Amino acid sequence: MTTTPPAGTSTTSEAAAGKIPAQSTAPARRDSRSFTTRIEELCRKDPGARSALRSGLGKDLDAVPRMHRPVAPWLPEPRSADVERAYYAVAAMIASQPRSARNAPDDTTEPVTAADDEPGTVVRRYGESLGTAFATAVTEGPGREKEMRAGTAESRLNLLTRQSVNGLHRHLPASVGYLRSLGVDIDWAQLLDDLGRWRTHSGQISRRWLQDFYRLRAKNDAARADRADEQELLTTPAAGPDPS
Repeated sequence: MTTTPPAGTSTTSEAAAGKIPAQSTAPARRDSRSFTTRIEELCRKDPGARSALRSGLGKDLDAVPRMHRPVAPWLPEPRSADVERAYYAVAAMIASQPRSARNAPDDTTEPVTAADDEPGTVVRRYGESLGTAFATAVTEGPGREKEMRAGTAESRLNLLTRQSVNGLHRHLPASVGYLRSLGVDIDWAQLLDDLGRWRTHSGQISRRWLQDFYRLRAKNDAARADRADEQELLTTPAAGPDPS
């Protein structure tokens, strides 16, 4: 199925006149999902486009002329400079995944209707955070060929949450690349939204990342303890009859 780039939005004067609600400079989740799905598809089918997108990893927007053709048609209007930078950064990270990680997307999230949208408008549920991805690298690591140590995951995540916008763009590609090399899925659309809103909402986003990480780790530790208790019960010999 061919995906169509998002249509342009109305002007501010139209919004002020009450013709249509004004659009935030942050991308709508529908636009983020459409964009990242398109980029993943492009990277699987077009090696030239993948090379062009990968060439911009970690670079300034004025130094990535090859990226404009696949990215520019999908940029939301209006948009902030941070949102624009996020689109290019996420596209480059998608293209830079290991070849084994570029599988067909598995988006099984159920749609819901948002109260602040038109009735019946379908939007995506809130996506999985980067904290969830780091926790998954630890909790599911022992079942993979590679794994991430809990201390490494915690240190990397805490480092990211302390960054400015520029610092996050500098450190994020390496962490995301490491996660993908372990086979851990990244919710690209949610990462795009978080990256675009980092300057104004970094505290809220960081809190969500850390809460998701520790919540999933605690859940896994509790499940592991339960399994250990069950195993101990199965292997402990039953007590014999009381000779008295």
